[in-house]
Amino acid sequence: MKKSLSFTLLIAASVLVGLAVVEETTRTWQQAHAATINGAGDNELVQTKRSKASSFLAQTLAQSVNDQQGIPLTSTTIANIAERVAPAIVNIEVNQPVQGLSYPFGNLPEGFDFFFNGQRMPRGGNGGGAGPRPERHNTGTGFIVREDGYIVTNAHVVKGASKITVTLNDKRQMEATAIGVDTFSDLAVVKVNAKGLPTAEMGTSTGLRPGEFVIAIGSPMGYDHSVTLGIVSAVGRTVTDVNGNINFIQTDAAINPGNSGGPLLNMTGQVVGVNTAIAARAQNIGFSIPIDIAKPTVTDLIAEKKIERPFLGLMVGALDEATLKGLGLPNGTPGVFISQVYANGSAAKSGLERMDVVQKIDGKDIMTAQQLQDAVRARRVGETLSFMILRNKAVKAVTVTIGNYPSDPKNPTAENPKRSPNGGDDE
Repeated sequence: MKKSLSFTLLIAASVLVGLAVVEETTRTWQQAHAATINGAGDNELVQTKRSKASSFLAQTLAQSVNDQQGIPLTSTTIANIAERVAPAIVNIEVNQPVQGLSYPFGNLPEGFDFFFNGQRMPRGGNGGGAGPRPERHNTGTGFIVREDGYIVTNAHVVKGASKITVTLNDKRQMEATAIGVDTFSDLAVVKVNAKGLPTAEMGTSTGLRPGEFVIAIGSPMGYDHSVTLGIVSAVGRTVTDVNGNINFIQTDAAINPGNSGGPLLNMTGQVVGVNTAIAARAQNIGFSIPIDIAKPTVTDLIAEKKIERPFLGLMVGALDEATLKGLGLPNGTPGVFISQVYANGSAAKSGLERMDVVQKIDGKDIMTAQQLQDAVRARRVGETLSFMILRNKAVKAVTVTIGNYPSDPKNPTAENPKRSPNGGDDE
């Protein structure tokens, strides 16, 4: 009842503010007009009255923004924003091998698609066979963040590409080079050889609320610089089937294959997210990487810094009734079950094995996969963790050294300091 009353009062207050603006503005303009007709005022008086009206309106709108009531949405608001930001948004075309193509997060599950143009990307793992590797032509989006040619996009757009071509808003085409690819966050930076390019303004995703208007600009199905409008459907959305490392912004702004890597904009034209994936079997359920998560990664990629993220090289799951029965353990046994240990990963090197039950890390109870992830990510690469596990119904202590994320989580031997994968329930 209180919430309903508060909402009603807010609407009433907004209406009164609007009426006050109209009344004061109208009265001021009427006074200026009357002064002119009666010959009692000169041009200076008229200008003063008009200035007062404009000032009052500007102050009221500014106050509205400060009170988080939003800004006025007119028939040209979105067009003005899109026109201003469009020069900083680019179309990215890539040639990528089909054989041996793997997704940055392993095989993408049914029901989700990355924003590639044309056919759905193949879902198989690494291919084999001799001879030339056929290539697929795909389209994505990016946005310029530095006037000397640095462009942000998604890792899955450019990872493994044999050729990257960037088309600017003015139709100039340039070949680009991948400066850094971080598959942990699904972010990448490519660079073209140019100066004086327009740039997109970075905003903040902190404080973004469900219901706020957002704008997506990209190249869906190859139609570059397509503009769509929607709202923030949710924030902090976890989608482990896409990338369990990121708490996404969910939006209903229409995004399609080809939008991947493009910006999600707020109503002042600032980038608040990087569009990444869609729920393929749904209508307008898209996910964007919050820009506050993207900023530090982009900065490191541009600087070509070594990105280190803790990684053990194992997969864990819940101890359900069937798993406990298979292990011969009683119902209610605490812990998480190690379902897979990757060869040559730090977990394997430290002595953890498949079918181990992790019960404690550094003396703290571990009841969920998320708790295990949090314990690992709270430490640095090279540090150690004290595991207490159940193996063959016996309690065992194992000291585990934390490794760095490899370029492929399923193949931890393929180390690359600039590239890091998603783990989902992997650690």
